[in-house]
Amino acid sequence: MSISLAAEPDRLLPAEPGVRKIARGLLELVSDLPIISPHGHVDAAVLDKNSPFPDPATLLISPDHYVTRLIHASGVPLDRLRVGGSTAASPRDVWREFAKAWPLFDGTASGYWLRSEFEHVFKLEHEISEATADATFDAIQSRLSEPGFRPRQLFKDFNIEVLATTDDPLDSLESHAALAADATFQGRVLPTFRPDAYLNISHPTWIENVDQLITTAGDGTTGYAGYIRALENRRQHFVDHGAVSADHGVRTPQTLKLDRAEAESLFNKARRGEATETDRDAFEAHMMYEMARMSVQDGLVMTVHPGSFRNHHLPTFEKYGADTGHDIPFAVNYTEAIRPVLQDFGTAEGFNLILFTLDETVFSRELAPLAGFYPAVYVGAPWWFLDAPDAMLRFRSAITETAGFYRSSGFIDDTRAFCSIPARHDASRRIEASFLARLVAEHRVSESRAAELIVDIVDAAPRRAFKL
Repeated sequence: MSISLAAEPDRLLPAEPGVRKIARGLLELVSDLPIISPHGHVDAAVLDKNSPFPDPATLLISPDHYVTRLIHASGVPLDRLRVGGSTAASPRDVWREFAKAWPLFDGTASGYWLRSEFEHVFKLEHEISEATADATFDAIQSRLSEPGFRPRQLFKDFNIEVLATTDDPLDSLESHAALAADATFQGRVLPTFRPDAYLNISHPTWIENVDQLITTAGDGTTGYAGYIRALENRRQHFVDHGAVSADHGVRTPQTLKLDRAEAESLFNKARRGEATETDRDAFEAHMMYEMARMSVQDGLVMTVHPGSFRNHHLPTFEKYGADTGHDIPFAVNYTEAIRPVLQDFGTAEGFNLILFTLDETVFSRELAPLAGFYPAVYVGAPWWFLDAPDAMLRFRSAITETAGFYRSSGFIDDTRAFCSIPARHDASRRIEASFLARLVAEHRVSESRAAELIVDIVDAAPRRAFKL
């Protein structure tokens, strides 16, 4: 696997020369368009403080569960992949483990992103291997120490126009306010309201979270009514700081409309620590309905990310915590689950509901038909395990014949890895060019329309879906 593959100008484009030529022309139309990133997990403080990035392992390996999970699957304990873990692994030792494992990433999306970063961001001259581990570590460390290699300069170099973060409802949004007030910073960094820990009563600190929410953000009202009012107040706080969306990382897309008395009864039962698993599911489903109601009220786009069995391996979770590589997708049902929300709000003016999935069978069977009827519904881009070249092609094929090109969200990089953002968006643009080139070659879309469509997909679609 050669690092020079990332420099190949026709990477990810079709192999057939005629179709590749069409794709190349389409790609040229969007290669230099700014990056619109309306959903991701980069901390706003990274740009606010503009501090130097840490060492290569702390930046690229230890926090990236896409990377550590695959190395762990080959038998390497997670301790040896975590800087400062219980075995006090040094950054260089972690990097050596990664370099030794680099062949494991052949054909994977993670390998593609990393190879692109090494080539285009870090300008590595050596192939990653066990033999070059120290040399590549030192080369990246040298790059990280350069004055021009700070987050704000990279934000500019990457041509990012909009970057959305993901934030706790009680976050002060201090960094967002500082960036918005800084005339020297060009670009938009937007907060995103993420209330999962306040809606899911099985969350280990749900009671404490709710108490703090009502105390901090309420208007003096107690109980369930105070809880609802506090959520509404915090949403408005986010809107006032530039937020355009509220994101929901729920277990399932289930929604449920309860009357006030039923909801209050479940809320009080949960506050006493008496809620059952059935109560948990019912309350979270009801609160998803409430979040939709609030989105109609305050205008925040509602994004739904269900279908992940979080923390599948309990011993790993107990030792290392969440987001350590063992979240596993499972099948979901959208048609019935989301119906209560769509019955009341599916045609509501100004309501945008973006539905994501980790279950590929849902794209053509449920999401494309829903987006093909309800004005509120947009199909979310391939996410997480599906954020990969072949999966992106399958996604576009699955939804287009039913929903067309204008009912999808545009690309979502959904990443914590700041340095991978340009690689991810570039890959998406190449895949869209490839898909459209095939339609042109098959005389299903004219080349002039394909040129209009690719600009819309890359630039107009995320602005439209996320009200940018």
